[in-house]
Amino acid sequence: MSNKFIEEIKKDLSKTQNFADVKNVGYVLAVKDGIVLADGLSEVGSNEVVEITTRMNRVVKGLVLNLLENTVGIVVLGDYEDIQEGDEVVALGKLLGINVDESILGRVIDPLGEAIDGKGKLKIGKEAKVMSYDKTAPGVIGRKDVNRPLQTGIKAIDALIPIGRGQRELIIGDRQTGKTAIAIDTIINQAKESVKCIYVAIGQKASKIAQIKTRLESIGAMKYTVIVNAGASDPASLQYLAPYTGTAIGEYFAEKGEDALVIYDDLTKHAWAYREISLLLRRPPGREAYPGDVFYLHSKLLERALQFSDEEGGGSLTALPVIETQAGDVSAYIPTNVISITDGQIYLESDLFNAGQRPAVNAGLSVSRVGGSAQTKGMKGVSGQLRLDLAQYRELAAFAQFGSDLDEDTKNTLKRGEIMTELLKQSQYEPVPLADQTAILYAGTNGYLDGREKNEVLEWERGFRKYLSANHKDLIKELAEGAKVEGKLEEKLIKAIEDFNF
Repeated sequence: MSNKFIEEIKKDLSKTQNFADVKNVGYVLAVKDGIVLADGLSEVGSNEVVEITTRMNRVVKGLVLNLLENTVGIVVLGDYEDIQEGDEVVALGKLLGINVDESILGRVIDPLGEAIDGKGKLKIGKEAKVMSYDKTAPGVIGRKDVNRPLQTGIKAIDALIPIGRGQRELIIGDRQTGKTAIAIDTIINQAKESVKCIYVAIGQKASKIAQIKTRLESIGAMKYTVIVNAGASDPASLQYLAPYTGTAIGEYFAEKGEDALVIYDDLTKHAWAYREISLLLRRPPGREAYPGDVFYLHSKLLERALQFSDEEGGGSLTALPVIETQAGDVSAYIPTNVISITDGQIYLESDLFNAGQRPAVNAGLSVSRVGGSAQTKGMKGVSGQLRLDLAQYRELAAFAQFGSDLDEDTKNTLKRGEIMTELLKQSQYEPVPLADQTAILYAGTNGYLDGREKNEVLEWERGFRKYLSANHKDLIKELAEGAKVEGKLEEKLIKAIEDFNF
């Protein structure tokens, strides 16, 4: 065949259809459990979006995950019931993305960006930005050190396991130990902190999400929050996609120079969803039947949390992933994966929860690798002594139960530890402001509660907070600004404590 004849054929084809587009059309070979095996699509790439046109003329989106020698494995994003063998598949030549602007706040959406709260469609403006679901995290040059605190309003966390803006702090524990409660309290506490919050619910019951939404609405927290919900009844593909939706939304605000917080509740169910998809795609299972690249998925996802450098706008994206353990086994595959990726963990213990310690934070096993860098000077000053008191208490309490004759110093140490443990208790949905936390913990660590019984501590705290609010607004203002408790400020605080105790 002459070159001239070939050129004439190409010219004729170009009049009817772009020659490159011919290569990006394929056909469904098989469909099962939300997975489509397609033929053709020789130019398609991994994680590319495709559209499947069914016999009912319905267009369904899919995500390419498997690239084999002659076929392509596609995860259907949504309902796949009417997809049949022979249906046309067209590659769109782009990665999955979501349109984001300020109007998304206050809404409940699915992982594809569609509103599911009964308030009508999202009214995305013309200035909205398309944010990619899957992208490479910025490098070291575009980041700077995490050094600004993200206040959770939870005394045990802000004092002992501080979280910084741009940090990745894992919340880990067994079922029903208060993991979600910590996440929701943190969202509530951002009302005056100018932090946009994204709560990603993966595989949760619809009733639980409805309760969370109602609670956040009742206290005005939904105005700066968006809920991304992939429920327990949704396909595994949507549960797999949900964390990427939340991260893309958070990146929109971070790139604008604002602070954002994204909570993944929880990544254990995300790993389950990915395992289901991978096994349906016939990928080889590895340790505990999980495909090996689940570690890569979670690390790439959490690496997108960051504190941007000043040159990049100074915004931040903080990540609080949640992991559910089985019978406290933190050595299982998914827990060890995420522990190694994050900058620390808040470990919640069933025994503490059942003993009435709420939140059930195990201060000995919990850690923040950012540490004091993400604390105000005032909180850093009181938390050092608190750590020492609790460490001594834990050490002595283990031995004290075997002996009856204890010297006076040991009894005093145990008494102080009991009081400080009691002082760290906190009701759900009641975050404590930074100024109040600093004043309360200063009083406890400096012995102003030593003469009280354990059951009087929380009542003292409530009374003291009301007293400060009514009589010492200037003191609260200084403490809220994070000033170190020394000099005249310390004198004011001591006088306030002594006047209240008198």
